[in-house]
Amino acid sequence: MPWRECNVMEERLKFVARLLDGEKMAMLCREFDISRKTGYKILTRYNDSGLEGLTDRSRRPYRHANQLPFQIEKLIVRLKQDKPTWGAPKIRER
Repeated sequence: MPWRECNVMEERLKFVARLLDGEKMAMLCREFDISRKTGYKILTRYNDSGLEGLTDRSRRPYRHANQLPFQIEKLIVRLKQDKPTWGAPKIRER
């Protein structure tokens, strides 16, 4: 039974309920067409957070590797507004 046929959270709930009833992880993963790694991830999230753990999570990164701290970004924008002819090398130098 593929995940796309029904509501994803309902499918995850059915999966966890059957696991808790004693069915084997490998057999359920084959039936639900997911990897065992995904099956264990779903079970762990359920054990940690209950029903809320079965909802979809954001894939947005927590932070961006090259993003400057807000204060420095604000300072650069202010410098660029005050001195529009200055480029990146001069601003970086200051």
